Amino acid sequence: MTVLSLSKALNEGMRRAMEDDSKVLIMGEDVGKLGGVFRVTDGLQKDFGEDRVIDTPLAESGIIGTAIGLALRGYRPVCEIQFDGFVFPAADQIITQLAKMPMRSLGAIKLPVVVRIPCGGGIGAVEHHSESPESYFTHTAGLRVVACSNPRDAYSMIQQAIRCDDPVIFFEPKRRYWEKADVDTSATDWWTPLHQAEVVRPGTGLTLLAYGPMVKTCLEAAEAAAEEGRSLEVVDLRSLNPLDTPRVMESVRKTGRAVVVHEAPVYSGFGAELAARITEQCFYNLESPVLRVGGFSTPYPPSKLEDHYLPDLDRVLDAVDRAFAY
Repeated sequence: MTVLSLSKALNEGMRRAMEDDSKVLIMGEDVGKLGGVFRVTDGLQKDFGEDRVIDTPLAESGIIGTAIGLALRGYRPVCEIQFDGFVFPAADQIITQLAKMPMRSLGAIKLPVVVRIPCGGGIGAVEHHSESPESYFTHTAGLRVVACSNPRDAYSMIQQAIRCDDPVIFFEPKRRYWEKADVDTSATDWWTPLHQAEVVRPGTGLTLLAYGPMVKTCLEAAEAAAEEGRSLEVVDLRSLNPLDTPRVMESVRKTGRAVVVHEAPVYSGFGAELAARITEQCFYNLESPVLRVGGFSTPYPPSKLEDHYLPDLDRVLDAVDRAFAY
């Protein structure tokens, strides 16, 4: 076992992928000499050279467009978008080209491109640097969308994403970059499949569904609820598209209650899709409506107000109380 932070686990995962396959490239703004804004790619250009770890111009559409061309030539580009809010200049390339070309070619074309996006708030940054844009991409057919929440998953999921022949949008919770855990870098038998959800805390009374940065918050809520005699099950979705629907429904059928937690605004957020699916498939198992906890329907606020904007322990526990009150 090796103790790694989430950012270092991503670094080690990409390093292993580059060692295993010479066609794996890393591209992005300041990913080379600087090692990325969050130092996730630190040392990779030194070890693999400028031809495989490429510092690009400040042009996200150019990064993704170039990656598409490289993928068509047999490479496996891993693109870093410096901050979540910077992905929107690349939306045209991602939505109209990357997501659609494989189906347009009836599967003859493979586009194994990974788009890494540091996401969410909690680091004292401002708008464009603290966004949660996952629902834009889960709504786009043809993209696989995943989100890691801890160093172990970061290490395994980035490698699985790079090996995938489909385009993958890979969300990384930037506020968790410095949190550490034991990671076994010598084996693969412990890896959870990329698109499988995971029950990270078993429970019987209510299911908390979360992904990325909110998984830790939900685990803390479950711990606090246990002191009051309530048993909460926490499910880390890990993959948003495709969604591990059977595992989600199995948990909700067992507990009879569900609360969905994400940083993005509640209105039209990913939680709405989860609530709809749960209601459709578990209606007669539910003891209360599916509740959602998320950000407010406003642009991301100034950093001094983000603690009021972001879902926290109290807001999750309030939703738990309301679910049990029905």
